[in-house]
Amino acid sequence: MIKILADSGCDIEESQAVALGITVVPFTVRFGSEEYLDGFTLSHEQFFEKLVESSELPQTSQINEFTFESYFKKLTSDGDQVVAITISSQLSGTHSCAVKAAKKFAGKVFVVDSLNACIGQRILVDYAVRLVKQGNLTAEQIAAELNAKKGKIQLLAVLDTLKYLRKGGRISSVAAVAGEMLSIKPVISVVGGAVKLVGKAMGSKKGNNLLNQLVTKCGGIDFSMPYVLGYSGLSDAFLKKYIVDSQALWKGKTEEIPYYLIGSTIGTHVGPGAIAVAFFAN
Repeated sequence: MIKILADSGCDIEESQAVALGITVVPFTVRFGSEEYLDGFTLSHEQFFEKLVESSELPQTSQINEFTFESYFKKLTSDGDQVVAITISSQLSGTHSCAVKAAKKFAGKVFVVDSLNACIGQRILVDYAVRLVKQGNLTAEQIAAELNAKKGKIQLLAVLDTLKYLRKGGRISSVAAVAGEMLSIKPVISVVGGAVKLVGKAMGSKKGNNLLNQLVTKCGGIDFSMPYVLGYSGLSDAFLKKYIVDSQALWKGKTEEIPYYLIGSTIGTHVGPGAIAVAFFAN
């Protein structure tokens, strides 16, 4: 039997992991002296409630080698194999820890660097689940297929506020204040495994339009592969409006547009009100 494991950077909460039949290893999230397990003892909704109330940004701890080793030992104890999908090695030392732990399980555990995060990592996990269900590939072959396809993944997001990028030291206070005054909505993407600013727009409507332009520029969405939308904060109103305003992307191509509330890994830096889309490009 082949089992899929991922870290919680993929934004799959505990209940969703159970439904998918996968194992998710949670990051540790700290708000001051309070410590939580991402998506397990702290839901994504609770995370944003705390983020909005907190004066300081939370800290997220990478998953260490010992933790991965204990999960791998448990999952392979019955002779099963594991495909482990980690958050981008460019964003966290978690991937390196998983690789070190896997060395003790040669031929049993295969680690894949998603070179992504959030819902971008999530759709790679979704694809892995699909491959396992097909039942015609070994764990090593599944890992190879994921590595072959992951370069097609596009994760794009438009932010509603610059406040959290400023808090995290990713932009200056002057730039943040000026941007808020002009209602500038930055658009970010994961490029080469790292988060990059790929555009700016004035106002939400232009921000959403820019997001759609970038989706088209990437080659459009391959609807035969997993795709998903995401939002941050305590309301999905912005996302629902985006779906309605972006009918050209979906109309006649899909009946269902799955979407989820994103978690702490990216949520810490984008704050509430962000809209994200993740897909395999054509």
